[in-house]
Parts: sequence; C-alpha cells; structure tokens
Amino acid sequence: MKNLLLVFLLSLLIQIESNGQNNYFFPSGTSFDPAIPTPEQFLGYPVGDWHTRHDRIVSYFEELARVSPKAHFQIIGYTYERRPQVVLTITSPENYTKIDAIQKEHAKLADPSQSVSIADMPVIVTLGYNVHGNEPSSSEAAMLTAYYMVARQGEEANKTLSESVIHIDPNYNPDGRDRHTTWANMYKGFPPVADPMDREHNEEWPRGRTNHYWFDLNRDWLPLVHVESQNRMEFFHKWLPNVCTDYHEMGTNGTNFFEPTKPYGSENPVVPRDNYDKLNPLFEKYFVKALDDIGSLYWAKEVFDNSYPGYGSTYPDIHGGLGLVFEQASSRGHVQQSSTKIVTFPFTIRNHVRTSLATVLASVENRELLLKHQQDFFKSALEEGKKSSIKAYVFGDSQDKGRTNAFVDLLLKHRIDTYPLSSDLTVGANRYEKGKAFVVPTDQRQYRMVRSMFEKVTKFYDSVFYDASAWTMSLGYGLPNDALSASVKYTKGEKVKAEDIVAKPAPVAKSDYAYLIEWNEYYAPKALYHLLENKVFVKAAFKPFVAVVNGVKKNFGYGTLVVSVADQNLSQEEVYTYIKEASKISGLDIYTVDTGITSEGVYLGSGNVQTVELPKVAMLIGEGSSSTEAGAIWHMLDTKVGMPITKVDTYQFDRLKLSDYNTIIIVSGNYSMLGEKGVERLKSWMQDGGTLILQRYAVNWAINNKLINEQLTKDKEEKEKTIKRMDYVTAQDYFGAKQIGGSIYVTDLDITHPLGFGYTSRNLPMYRNHTIFLEPSNNPFSTVAKYTANPLLSGYVHASNLEKIKNSVSVEVSSVGRGRAILFVDDPTFRGYWYGGNKLFFNALFFGSHIGTSQRGQQEH
Repeated sequence: MKNLLLVFLLSLLIQIESNGQNNYFFPSGTSFDPAIPTPEQFLGYPVGDWHTRHDRIVSYFEELARVSPKAHFQIIGYTYERRPQVVLTITSPENYTKIDAIQKEHAKLADPSQSVSIADMPVIVTLGYNVHGNEPSSSEAAMLTAYYMVARQGEEANKTLSESVIHIDPNYNPDGRDRHTTWANMYKGFPPVADPMDREHNEEWPRGRTNHYWFDLNRDWLPLVHVESQNRMEFFHKWLPNVCTDYHEMGTNGTNFFEPTKPYGSENPVVPRDNYDKLNPLFEKYFVKALDDIGSLYWAKEVFDNSYPGYGSTYPDIHGGLGLVFEQASSRGHVQQSSTKIVTFPFTIRNHVRTSLATVLASVENRELLLKHQQDFFKSALEEGKKSSIKAYVFGDSQDKGRTNAFVDLLLKHRIDTYPLSSDLTVGANRYEKGKAFVVPTDQRQYRMVRSMFEKVTKFYDSVFYDASAWTMSLGYGLPNDALSASVKYTKGEKVKAEDIVAKPAPVAKSDYAYLIEWNEYYAPKALYHLLENKVFVKAAFKPFVAVVNGVKKNFGYGTLVVSVADQNLSQEEVYTYIKEASKISGLDIYTVDTGITSEGVYLGSGNVQTVELPKVAMLIGEGSSSTEAGAIWHMLDTKVGMPITKVDTYQFDRLKLSDYNTIIIVSGNYSMLGEKGVERLKSWMQDGGTLILQRYAVNWAINNKLINEQLTKDKEEKEKTIKRMDYVTAQDYFGAKQIGGSIYVTDLDITHPLGFGYTSRNLPMYRNHTIFLEPSNNPFSTVAKYTANPLLSGYVHASNLEKIKNSVSVEVSSVGRGRAILFVDDPTFRGYWYGGNKLFFNALFFGSHIGTSQRGQQEH
C-alpha cells in the first residue's frame, strides 16, 4: 500500500512539474493528452536545464511516433558523422491513411498542366530548426512544438491536424549541434554562471555553428555541396511545403526578429511581389500577437535580407512557398547577462515555441490562400518563361566532362529540366559540341530557378547586403555558357536523368610503353593522387604536344600526365592495375601510346615532362584562423581528390617538423601567436624548397610580417577637397555600400603557368568578398591571374572599389629562395561550389614545387 501511494505521489509530482513547464511554454488553457509524454518526462529533466543531445531528440520523436497515431517518424539521411537526419510528420490519423495520395495531389500544384482542387487539400508546413549548431534553442523548441501538436486536445487541435501535414525537422545540422551541446553542458556551473566571460559562453574553434567540414549550411540550399543539404533537398522537393521555417539565434543583447525582412533591394529579384507584400505582412500579425502575449520584444524589416537563394528562408520562396527566418537573442549556454537582464535558455526556447505555434496557426487559417499562391506561382513562372526573350541557356566544356556533369547534377537536384545538345552549336566565341554540352529551356515551371542559376545581375535597388549580392552558379562552375534568343536554332535530345551523367570511362587498353591522362579534366587530380599514393611514378608535361592514339592524332595540353611503363619500380601488371583503378575512381578515359615520339611538340622524354611529387600537406588551423576557408579546402581534398591533409593547430606549430611536408596552407586569420620565430621557420623552410599557399587575409599577414617581399596596394581613394556633411543615421548605409560583400569578376589567367595548367580559356570568373588589393609582381612571369579592365560579371560593387579591382591581382607567386609562396587573393574553393577555381588549388599542390625551377632546369647543362 505504501509503495502504491509512493508511486501515485511521484506521478502526481511529475504531472505538476510538467504542468509547470507547459504553463511556461504554451498558451494558457491548453488541454493535453496525459498519455503523451512531455519532453521533460522523457528526457528526465526540464527543457532548458540542459542542452539536449541530438540522439535524445531523435529518441523522443521515435517515442511520439510509437505512442500516437498522429505522429510518424522517418530518417531522411545521415550526416558525415553518421547522425540520422529525421523528420516527424504530424497530421490527423485519417490524413495519414492517404498520405501518399495527399503528397501526389499536392505535387500537382507545381505542374500547370494538371487540374487540381485545393478546397479540401491540407496545407504542407515544414518546421525546420537549428541549421547553426551553436544556436541551440530551436531544437529544444522543436520537441516542445512536436509535443504540443501531438498531445493537444480539443476541436481546434483536431481541425489543425485535419487541414495540415506538419513536418518537423528538429535539427538541420546534427554534427554542429552536438559539438556545441557537449561544450555547453561540459562547462555548465551549479549554479549556472551568467558572466559573458565564462568559458561556457565562449566556445573554442571551430565552434558549433558549422557542420563536420566547418561549412555554414544556411548558405548551402543553392549549391548543395553537403550531404545534409542534399538529403534535405530530396525531402523538400518531394513535398514542396507551403511554409518553411528557418530558426536562428543572434547576439545576447538582441530581442527577437521575424519577417518581413528588409523591404526592396534585399529581396530576391525572381520572387513575385505577393510573397513580400501580402504573405509576409499577413504572417507578421500572428507573430506579433504570439510574442505580445508573453511580453517579448521583437523587431522586423531591418538588417536581414531575403535575396540569396541559398538561405533556408529564401529557397522556399522560389518554389511558391513562404520561407520564414526567425532570430532569437541567445543565452549561448544556460544563462547569460545581457545589457539589461539575464537571458535564460528556457526564455529563448519559449519565444521560438510561440512563433512555431503561430506559424502553424497562420498556415491553417490561410490554407487556401497559401495553396493558391503556390499554384499561381508555378503557372506564372511558366508563363514568364514562355514570354522571356531568352529561350534557353546552353553550357558545357567539351574538354571537362567532370565539371560539366557536376553542374548538370546540380540542376537535376533542383528539378530543373535539362537536355543534351544533339548537334554542334557555335555562339559567339563559344563552340558547344554534341554530346558534351547541354541546354536548359526557359519554357519550364522552374524558370525562376533557371534564372537563379544563369542570370547575371549588376543593377540593384539597395547597396547594402547581409551576405552575397551574386550567386550565378554557372559562373561558379567556370563553364562556357550563353543565353539563346529565338533566332538561335538548336536541337536537343531526351530530358537528362541522373543516371545519364554517371561517368562511364572507356576500358583502358594495356600498354607496354606509356599511359596519358588529360589534366584539363576536373577529376584528373584524383587519378594522379591514386597513382602517386601507390608508388607509381608520374610525370607532367609542361608544354603541350600531339600524340597518335589509336591511329588518330590527339592534342594533349599543359599538365598532361605521363606514366612510363618501364620507368617504374613496379611490374607492368601492377602499373596497369593502378591505371585501371585510377580510371574507375576518376571517371576518366586514359590513353595508351607505344612510342615516346610525338607528332608535334615535346617528346615524352623531354626535360619539359617533369616528375610529380606526392603532396605532403599540412594546414594551419585553430583559434584565429577562418574555419570556413579551412573547411572548404579539407572538404575539397577529401571528396574531390581523396587526399588526406594534416590539420595542425597553430599553437602546436613549434612542434611541427616542417621538413616532413612539401606544402603548407595558411588561410585567412590572425597568426600572431607564431611570433618572429615562427615566421623565420616558415621562411627558412621555403628557402629550402617548400611551397606555402596563402589565401585571402593570410596574404596580408605574410606581407605585413615580411614573410614575403610583396606590396599591398595603398588606399588610393581621393579625399574630397571639402568633407561633405552627412546625417549620422546614414553612416551605416554609407560605409556598408563600400564593402565588397560578394560579387563575381573575370580574371585573365596565364594558362601556360603551372598554376594555370588544365584551363583552356584565359577567362576565369572569381568570387570576391573582401578589400584586399595586391600590387603586381616585379617578376613579369609571376602574376598568374589578374582582373581585366572591365571585370564585373555579376553582383554589386561600389564604383570606387570597382576602379581598384580593375587590373588588380587575383593570383600571384612570390619566390623565396628555392621555394615559393602562392598567393590566392581570392578563395578558389569558395563555399565548396567554386569548381572553376578548384584547379588553381590542385595545381598549387601538385605542381607548386616546379614553379621557378622548370625554367632553371632547362637552362642547366
């Protein structure tokens, strides 16, 4: 009897505690099903007392699906660190019995050729949270929101679920979240410490914002570089939600931000005005009421923009949905002192819960409006596409199927109809070959995404951008492309499918003499590294030649790889095995020759065909360095080359045995901790033949610390004779307009330089988001890439900055003794999608040691 009484009292205590949490987080008067466990009951602690690990959030969602017919759990993919990406679908049991039919009927809204009734169609809502891992309150809010939707009782609750299908993705970035969760829990005090200087509130590098490869996933909805985004995109296009949320945190001294974002200028140019003028203001009223009810401060229509399609709050707008961004002042831990009060973790969670509930309410109450908006969106997109003076875009590099197919793959992931060019076509200076080029018609429902991929924009209403002002993906891939008017006649084949672009290299014939691999192919470095790693000696041609292959003359350009069968420590069979493996993993055709003589150009035994050394690479990382730049390099080498890179914390530099490496990479950052001794060590290592790769602000650091003897361009902006008086309130816009937030420019590339090997055009687009200006080298052969006299391709730039960019340096080499520093003023790996610049970096790794020595070698006798 005593035991029964104890159990009763314990359950009553738990219920009282749960009611306390429910009263804090949820609107008063809400009735809940006691059979549904609250997050607190399941986790064993009140929400907000701890940062909840991703696996526990997943387990709670599984439990909701187990105990309620309203909730349904699925795994949509896995992160790099093998954490599951999950979605909990919540709807009425009646809806779920026909969920496939609902999904298929909803998809018809995006197909103007289909007739569909929206009268009884549920609205589709995706509540997405925690894309930045160290903005953790929203994943906690996701659990509470899921509980509310599943456990709430009453007529209104039933109506909500019968008229909607709600998908809750609790964590867009599981790897980053768990990194931050471990940190915050590890340094939690008892009692918690609110002092902003406490270690709990100051994560160590690389922090939890980013994913495994230190990439900001809230920039990846367009480029789709990472598996988390690719998995999410498959789910997105399956459902095409009418409303899609994107939850964030901001500085502790802030309040709460919700849309509308900055009006005009900061809005995406392809999105119809209805989205901004009708839907956003409509939903704003719900958010205002939700936060007014609990006395929370908020703001809107400032700072944050809605222009870049790679945001989680913008991409849905370009698919007939309503993307919504929310920002909440962060406790960055469990409690933290702000400029006024102490911000607690539960407080930050509650605000996100209330706007989540408001989002669902607004979606259901405006269900038909949202469904009609999406239906009209795709109808008008198709109509605009048909009326456009541009009838199609053609693209393709006949000498680089890897890069071309990678862009096709991106288009297909965005459901953009793409077709192979079925006859040769010449447009201006560009020649597109049948079977090696593709056509994207504008007469399609994804017309607005087509514009986002190809359109170059240089005129803007606004001059201040939160992030990028340019995102032309065709330029990022560095592919020849042209807009086609009605006067240009072309023929196309059947619509491309994903399996059509899977690399199918021709079988490699066995050679008794030599194998040749073209360096202009994007994945040639992957083949090269595989061979070098397996102790196959490989040489590269520093001058082009023509060889006879299967009885036909074939041109081989700068950087062509030559594998002599006899000049090996391996048997012919072993060499052949590794050659076949290299062809398979890279997707490249590998050619055989039976003689060292060529029809034109250097012979295969020439001194201009030089041995390539296996790269042994270290990259300095850690506090002060740019994690996103370092992560992009790490990701590129892992996924595109299959090459390991040693990541060395800067504070361990004194322990680093430099002679073990032939290449060292330094990205943007503050490296003052190296001191004079560290600078001298690097300089001595370069003098002995080492290759130092410097990227963006690392160039400034190296020059300022006299590691290299180059000059930064001094600010040449002329001061006005009379300083013009301006109102204080305009200062932010005035200085913001002079920033280079992100725009695209064309450079002139020396394709005969080892850093330019594999490129066939001297015109190379580069992305620029900084104000570093470098003087040209005193050595006439060392300025590898410089901006042209008319460089702007896409994006905003202030007139004064454009003048500085004209004819300035993008890539330069600085000799130091027998070694060299390679200066990338711009980031050739930008955000993982700048395929056009990647080969510059590959060349620095594989051919860097030859720069400055190849000419000397030819002069020695």
